[in-house]
Amino acid sequence: MDIGEKLRQLRQQIGLTQEELADRCELSKGFISQVERNLASPSIVTLLDMLECLGSSPQDFFADKGPGKIVFTPQDMFVKEDEEGLKGSITWLVPDAQKNAMEPILMEIGEGGESYPLPPSEAEEFGYVLQGSVWLCMGEEKTRVRSGCSFCIHPRSSHYLKNAGKTKAKVLWVATPPSF
Repeated sequence: MDIGEKLRQLRQQIGLTQEELADRCELSKGFISQVERNLASPSIVTLLDMLECLGSSPQDFFADKGPGKIVFTPQDMFVKEDEEGLKGSITWLVPDAQKNAMEPILMEIGEGGESYPLPPSEAEEFGYVLQGSVWLCMGEEKTRVRSGCSFCIHPRSSHYLKNAGKTKAKVLWVATPPSF
């Protein structure tokens, strides 16, 4: 990690000159310049003071926020086969999606199969039926959703999907926050 460069970028992001940062930290402009060019190393106390003056915390400053993976192949995905209730599979399309604001899955529901009931929540859920048709069951209410159609719900009751046909159904399902 290039600490000097990262400090320079942080200073510039908030619109401070070296002199303004030096004044806030009670340091010299020359020292700030040397730190940013990696010609001098601040003590831990001085670095913490600089970070405070720049509106950052040590955790944020040293966190690796490098670009994460954005394209996922089938080898990255996790598939769970379920022979009992679903009679199909669930594929988690984005690894570690529980850390994200949303979680997309691909659900394949065999003839007569149904997903596990999900409890009521504050989540927002979206589904798109890619193949076949399903019943969207929310409490006592059932709504048929056919291939090419979608649904968007804020579940206030237990809910699940049930295959409504005699062929496999495929549903792209996205929940925010993650609930699967």
